[in-house]
Amino acid sequence: MPAILSIQSAVAYGHVGNSAAVFPLQRLGFEVWPVDTVQFSNHLGYGAYRGTVFPAESVREIIRGIEERGVLPGCAAVLSGYLGDPALGAVVLDAVARVKSANPAALWCCDPVIGDAGIGIYVRPGIAAFFRDQALPAADIVTPNLFEAEYLTGLTIEGPDAALAACAVLRARGPGIVLMTSLPTGEGQIGMLASDAEGSWLVETPLLPLTPSGTGDTVAALFLAHCLGGADLAGALEATAASIHAVLRVTVETGAPEIALIAAQDALVAPPMRFPVRRIG
Repeated sequence: MPAILSIQSAVAYGHVGNSAAVFPLQRLGFEVWPVDTVQFSNHLGYGAYRGTVFPAESVREIIRGIEERGVLPGCAAVLSGYLGDPALGAVVLDAVARVKSANPAALWCCDPVIGDAGIGIYVRPGIAAFFRDQALPAADIVTPNLFEAEYLTGLTIEGPDAALAACAVLRARGPGIVLMTSLPTGEGQIGMLASDAEGSWLVETPLLPLTPSGTGDTVAALFLAHCLGGADLAGALEATAASIHAVLRVTVETGAPEIALIAAQDALVAPPMRFPVRRIG
């Protein structure tokens, strides 16, 4: 059974970072080795939280301990997200290098957690630049939201054509696959765009009245899982969009304060609705 090394944040209450990614990956049949970059009581959107950012050397030691078990050849991918401190960037790069040394076919899926529209950059100084200047050239898959894609490319993205151009810029800097989320595509619709050297695909789903924290973390995990599971780009995009829309619909219907991963867990594996994926480039 393939394993995924997931290096990102964790919260005790709610679902962001590893707390949003590990369970979906497990439901889709993957072993997951979660390594937490922070341990917070809750996500930052509540305005107050307790907890700590783990020192870079502590995180590095955890990864070394995994390596010492001799299991890295069975690691199919590294998934990284929220860092908490710029020093953790070097730890992630080192982990990716160790995994790829043990398994040259392994992928690095980098979710460049930087900020969001209406909020701006919310990570510590130095983290956004790390994603732009060091992570992007080394990643195999990158999964920015619209705001992050604009930061990483310096482009203004106002529709599918601009999103296509931004994906081309991102791929030219390193990653073979780009998944762009939070793309406005029309009244009452929201889109995701997946792009690689063979083409670009767009899926649109109904825009729901909220997008809880952790949605992007879950999307990155789902997309990576479907890519590793053998789906082509269009298939991975379709499956990811169907599952996250179903989860968010349950979140809205139940009034849950956090993304309803547990209540909607069956939709992670067998979403009840599918949405057409169309080639746009």
